[in-house]
Amino acid sequence: MTLDAYLQSIPHERRQRFDTLMQMITDVYPQATVDMQYRMPTFHNGDKGWCALANQKRYISLYTCGQKNIADFKTRHPQIQCGKGCINLTDTTELPIADLKQVIDNAMHASEQCRK
Repeated sequence: MTLDAYLQSIPHERRQRFDTLMQMITDVYPQATVDMQYRMPTFHNGDKGWCALANQKRYISLYTCGQKNIADFKTRHPQIQCGKGCINLTDTTELPIADLKQVIDNAMHASEQCRK
């Protein structure tokens, strides 16, 4: 699937929120490249690190390569569901912009084991 096809497949009621998160990543890392490496929009900071966004059935996920990238976020926002290296943002979750930017920064400067 291409990036354009993926974006077109996102339901209209969620697309603005998804676009907001994509724009946040490109605002923080304007030099980032984007591809569909993990079958979702994946943003690369050269060979330093990556983060990705996925439209799920009940939420949007912000993926990173590990728990250390989201550890502080989990402490600050225990009410927001997180996985091992991802944050799941429901349609009603208020977006903690500053803390999400920190997660993105952590992921885009990830350690060697996170690079592909």
